[in-house]
Amino acid sequence: MKPQILIVDDEDLFREDLASLLREEGYECRTAATGEEGLAIAHQGEPDLVLCDLSMPGLGGVEVVDDLAIEQPDLPVVLMTAYGSLDTAIEAFRKGAADYLLKPLQDEELLVKLTRCLEQRFMLRELRFLRRRLSHVDEGTRLVGSSPQMERVKELIRRVATAQTTVLVTGETGTGKEVVARSIHEQGAGPEAPFVAVNCAALPRELVESELFGHRKGAFSGALRDKPGMFELAHGGTLFLDEIGDLPLELQPKLLRALERGEIMPVGATRPIVTHFRLIAATHRDLPKEAEAGRFREDLFYRIRVMEITLPPLRERRSDIPALVDHLLPRINSRLKKRVLGVNDQALRALMSGDWPGNVRELENALERAVLLTDETIVGRGVLPGQPTDLKDTHQHAMDLRSAVQAYEEEHIRRVLESTGGNREEAAEILGIDPSTLYRRLQRFDTD
Repeated sequence: MKPQILIVDDEDLFREDLASLLREEGYECRTAATGEEGLAIAHQGEPDLVLCDLSMPGLGGVEVVDDLAIEQPDLPVVLMTAYGSLDTAIEAFRKGAADYLLKPLQDEELLVKLTRCLEQRFMLRELRFLRRRLSHVDEGTRLVGSSPQMERVKELIRRVATAQTTVLVTGETGTGKEVVARSIHEQGAGPEAPFVAVNCAALPRELVESELFGHRKGAFSGALRDKPGMFELAHGGTLFLDEIGDLPLELQPKLLRALERGEIMPVGATRPIVTHFRLIAATHRDLPKEAEAGRFREDLFYRIRVMEITLPPLRERRSDIPALVDHLLPRINSRLKKRVLGVNDQALRALMSGDWPGNVRELENALERAVLLTDETIVGRGVLPGQPTDLKDTHQHAMDLRSAVQAYEEEHIRRVLESTGGNREEAAEILGIDPSTLYRRLQRFDTD
């Protein structure tokens, strides 16, 4: 698609000659004879760039810049004038003009400045698009569970969220380290700020530096244009480096410099870029042992471990499994186009007696398999995976199971009641029990 240029100038011959020149160079042009007409065209369909005369009857160039700076702040405006002075240039830039040209225009200077302004414009669009993609937060990423272990995690998140301190999240694979990082980000920087998540273990070793720090055009074979890195995309928000223990040793000093000075050096660049971001790192590795073995810098370890949050494995918080089941099923239903409403008591007991070495991720996979296999609206024990290594129908957790099932019942009833706005009759109908039974159970919950 050709770049769209809007030319605003009260001199008819100059305006049309300029439009003809730019069309020959591959641009699409619209023209306006007054500032008012130019603003109307710009507001109807946003061009990629505006070339505007500084002095015109009615609204002049500075007024046009002033208006567009409010209505379309990302639209670059290049002012043109036959009466150049330092004061008018300063005023134009102060108002937000992208650049300044003297009449009669020099074709080469004009085209160079247009190219530069448009490249900046398109790069800004790309940055915003990538930030939106990288910042997308799934509804299913909130922290779930009210066990003492998870309440401690939530409290640490609340304490650290509004500070800009670096956080290290540790725990076994599948415990939800990215969920913690997103929770810190949302409670701190907010959902509108960029959240950039990078799995260091998944990046090809030869591309790690370019992906993280960006590169300049011509820095290496195949670098056909400037590319922003993850640090630059995270500016003003949060950078989440998952599996930081897999970051190549030779790049760790660059990360340390970025944290200590707020500067990054793209591949092929001659000057550093200033960027402000909050780092949250995560790993399942024992970083002190990695540092002792010379595979991880000790100074970087202490720099990222200002605050450490350790996630408990699922087997240590079995009472959260009922809530996790309720939380995960809607996501699974959406993926599989199914309508499974829950699991029966036998299936719940089986789920709660599992060791789950893969933690929440393994639990979700087991539920997905069960939903896929069942033809009922309630999952039974028969469709759950039953290998001895994952689910064990034993009684070793019987006492904990009884209290956990009661907690699940209470939590489910209160959620249904909340969804009805406190209407007990409607809640009882949804639950399939008498209103008097619901009343008695609520009384029991309040006195337990």
